[in-house]
Amino acid sequence: MFHKEGFKIILGTFIVTAGIALLAHYFVDIFWLQKLIQGIALIFLILVLQFFRNPKRNTQRNESHIIAPVDGKVVVIEKVFEKEYFKDERLQVSIFMSPINVHVTRYAIGGEVVFSKYHPGKYLVAWHPKASEENERTTVVVENHTFGKILYRQIAGALAKRIVNYAKEGDIAIQGADAGFIKFGSRVDLYLPLDTQINVQLGQTVKGGIDIVAKKD
Repeated sequence: MFHKEGFKIILGTFIVTAGIALLAHYFVDIFWLQKLIQGIALIFLILVLQFFRNPKRNTQRNESHIIAPVDGKVVVIEKVFEKEYFKDERLQVSIFMSPINVHVTRYAIGGEVVFSKYHPGKYLVAWHPKASEENERTTVVVENHTFGKILYRQIAGALAKRIVNYAKEGDIAIQGADAGFIKFGSRVDLYLPLDTQINVQLGQTVKGGIDIVAKKD
């Protein structure tokens, strides 16, 4: 299954790949070069298909759990001052997505979307310390009965040129459901209450909609 955000790109890539393969077949006389060109075109198509895949995830919904919003590696776990919305200290958990990860953003908790804002910005590499504040990004806050308000931020990276955010103020977020998509790399930051029990470690690989990032007893 492929994500709807990739349909046009997949179609365009398929047409280009087929065109390159046909041109190589009819106009390249050297057999090995013909197959090399066709092979490279096919590999590119496969990479695009892999990038836009949208595997079905059976989320075990739990009000006391915060699940991973994306697939990737945990690169930050620290106490920080969140400047945009809370204007106080929070626990930040950041998950970095490489180009080969699934790039669907999923709601980490269920609740009401009380804030949603898009910020234009730069395209620093996603692990850059200033990426959270200077890169193109969206900030979304979901209010949950157990945790109160949880903020997540989609952040564009050096390759990501478009962030798609489905969350609108007043929406009811369903834990594990699609909340958006980041095209070609990047990361998602979670900002959690200080008394939240973190359930992951630095360097750990997580699956969006499945793994528990944090919880409250």
